[in-house]
Amino acid sequence: MYNERLFLTPQEILDKEFKVDAKGYRPQEVDKFLDMVIRDYTEFMSIIKKLQSDNKVLAEDNARIKAEYRKLKAVIDSAEDATNNNGGKMNFNNLDLLKRISNLEKIVYGKEE
Repeated sequence: MYNERLFLTPQEILDKEFKVDAKGYRPQEVDKFLDMVIRDYTEFMSIIKKLQSDNKVLAEDNARIKAEYRKLKAVIDSAEDATNNNGGKMNFNNLDLLKRISNLEKIVYGKEE
């Protein structure tokens, strides 16, 4: 994803050769600076890979929680339909499911009480 926007890799920086001119820069200073740039590039690429991996895991967790939420919501909806058909009586299991869905909503949507 980010690699499409980067112009250089650490190896390309390392392999870059500059022409020496009569009034040019000191090659040792240029090499020292480029070594620092290479270290930074390598670190940035490592960080990007880790963040992409973390992002993937979080997206999968989010999808799993949303699926569980939809499943529980369907169970509650059917339980409410059954409750309405039983004269408005609701048993403990339905209340427990409502609490679980409420907790999932807080997790998924970040709602605060």
